[in-house]
Amino acid sequence: MKKVELLAPAGNYESFLGAVHAGADAVYLGGDKFGARAYADNFTEEEVCRAVRYAHIYGRKVYLTVNTLVKEREFHEIYSYLLPFYEAGLDGVIVQDLGVFQAVGRWFPALARHVSTQMAVTGFRGAEYLKALGADRIVPARELSLAEIKEIKEKTGIEIETFIHGAVCYCYSGQCLFSSVIGGRSGNRGRCAQPCRLPYGISHGFSGAVSGLGRKAGKDMYPLSLKDMCTVELLGELIEAGIDSLKIEGRMKSPEYAAGVTGIYRKYIDRYYEDPGNYRVEEEDRKKLESLYIRSEISQGYYYKHNGRDMISLENPGYTGSDEGLLGQIRKTYLEGDFRYPVRMDIRLVKGEETELVVTGSGVQAAAKGEKPQEAQKQPLTEEGIRRQLGKCGNTAFYLDDLSIWMPEDVFLPVKHINDLRRTALERLEEEIIRKNGFRSLYGRKAKKPEEETELYKKHSEHHIAGGKKDGKAKIHVLALTKEQCAATISCGAERLYVDADLCMDKEWMKEWKDAGRKTELYLALPYVIRQKDDLYLDKIESLLRESVFEGVLARNLEELQYIKNSFQGLRDIKIVSDAGLYIWNGEALRVLGRDCKEAYVPVELNIHELKELAGKAGERDLAMSVYGRVPMMISANCVAGTTEGCRRKKKGQRQEFAALTDRYGKVFPVYLNCAHCYNVVYNSLPLSLHQNTDKIKEAGISTFRLDFTVEGEDETKQILRFWMEGGGNLYKNVPYAEYTKGHFKRGAE
Repeated sequence: MKKVELLAPAGNYESFLGAVHAGADAVYLGGDKFGARAYADNFTEEEVCRAVRYAHIYGRKVYLTVNTLVKEREFHEIYSYLLPFYEAGLDGVIVQDLGVFQAVGRWFPALARHVSTQMAVTGFRGAEYLKALGADRIVPARELSLAEIKEIKEKTGIEIETFIHGAVCYCYSGQCLFSSVIGGRSGNRGRCAQPCRLPYGISHGFSGAVSGLGRKAGKDMYPLSLKDMCTVELLGELIEAGIDSLKIEGRMKSPEYAAGVTGIYRKYIDRYYEDPGNYRVEEEDRKKLESLYIRSEISQGYYYKHNGRDMISLENPGYTGSDEGLLGQIRKTYLEGDFRYPVRMDIRLVKGEETELVVTGSGVQAAAKGEKPQEAQKQPLTEEGIRRQLGKCGNTAFYLDDLSIWMPEDVFLPVKHINDLRRTALERLEEEIIRKNGFRSLYGRKAKKPEEETELYKKHSEHHIAGGKKDGKAKIHVLALTKEQCAATISCGAERLYVDADLCMDKEWMKEWKDAGRKTELYLALPYVIRQKDDLYLDKIESLLRESVFEGVLARNLEELQYIKNSFQGLRDIKIVSDAGLYIWNGEALRVLGRDCKEAYVPVELNIHELKELAGKAGERDLAMSVYGRVPMMISANCVAGTTEGCRRKKKGQRQEFAALTDRYGKVFPVYLNCAHCYNVVYNSLPLSLHQNTDKIKEAGISTFRLDFTVEGEDETKQILRFWMEGGGNLYKNVPYAEYTKGHFKRGAE
């Protein structure tokens, strides 16, 4: 059995050293750009290159996080940012952005590409899609069960990396806009303000009233704050499942945390391989893990649990502190100890012959030759002086353990020459150790410069403003969540209706669509999340799509995109539209998704100037934009209703309804409880409305507008639709809603 990799976090160089010394097989870290922990200390360019070399001397690997979404105006920086790391031997990059993922594969063909958990891969189909793009490893959504992870491994054969310890997000990673929408600090840009760790009240049904369930015995409650994960007791099961890399969370945490947690997991991974049948965790080590920056309680994450109240840190969302004595012990053991390799040096100093220094260590040998010693006139070299100079190993990975000097007569050689000889020999010994450890081929790799790419790529990169004029009429499309909203849309004659696919499971209701005369074309809006348990549901979707009533689908994730490709290749032409959550922040990402998607919705976090830059890369592809509706800020496997009163579906047999969260300032956030697929969608407290900015949007090159309905009833839906369809141009008068937000239209995401 191939031994599993233990992957540790490093927020700075000291954390990196602690993780390596504690036994990590690989370390992931961020540079000064494009990392999802913008507020960590992070690494300078020189530190990243130094870390790569140090790790390779010790037989370890280094992965760089490039796991944020990248704007079109920033995209050209990726190449020059990664080039020195590629040439220095970097082992892999962890990527969220599809455009970055594709470009890195072209520019740096020998660099391993790992799919970040920020891409929210929830099944084997999404992994299949990314493997076809060249992914070497998948970090699936943290919400997956062990059975789902095993299915991905068995059906794709791709490397799998999963989290085993540390903080857990309430939302599917990469699909959280909460911090971005309410404060402009985007989790997709590494700047999450963690609003999930704040107190909220919960009401059942969206009426705006707070039920008081957000407080208990006069204390604030934290229904979105998940307990930290600790899976040391599950290590055997994770290893047997075929997982390739076990990952510790914590780039924002201290060097003591990185070293201490790594050391304990190293101990138990090794213990399992030594004697799987007698594997057990000592209580002392369990307490140590709980003493290292763990919230008040811990859980084993989602490996054997889909959701539940016992996964939530309801009463204390913050860290309870750490055992200072334990931290001191860890520092002394892993951060202040001497981890250098012992070396033997043999130096030959003979008058009139080249000086030769042979260095032996770690099972390999290296040599260097230098200047010829001269006959000593006044101050001959002494053995003590030679030992002193050769022992100055500085910041290298070595210390002088044994020295042999062959100097048959008094000679003189400047100290500088002895120092140069030592430096050269030790550098060559490093090279030999790196070669022995199997990393030498990573150094000096040739990158492919962007300007050397194919003519086809250059043609696709040309600046081109897609359609849309100030005086042109925008297309009005609608996304409906209820039957009443669908009826209102048909009666108003909108050009396209995206029908929530869950509604279409009602066969009697669907019969009404087949023969009804209408001007509106119909598309299926697929669920935000598709999981293993949804296979039968997908069979029903396939049956629906084989009927001519639906022209296409709105895909929300890579799982659905690959499913449609697999199911309808060579059959009926099903048009695929990618929703805003399949992020397109740059022209390269647009090209990737554009192979399969006829139309694409732009992300909600870009401002109007950034949208214009993106539209300039669209070519003939159609870009669309949501201009009205509550932005989905969180998609979660957990459930606010389940946390407070138990599962609604089990109790009442319900498939979907609304609840609400109320924050400290009285803002009410609707929460859609999708019981059919067992996830929640937390929407913004106010609807987005860009009715005053339609001209600017069309000038930018976007002329398809979508109205997204959530909590609106039938009459309100009609009123809003008529306002948008009949207003024309800029809309100022008779706005049918009192409050709204312009979202990121002007500010964008930091």
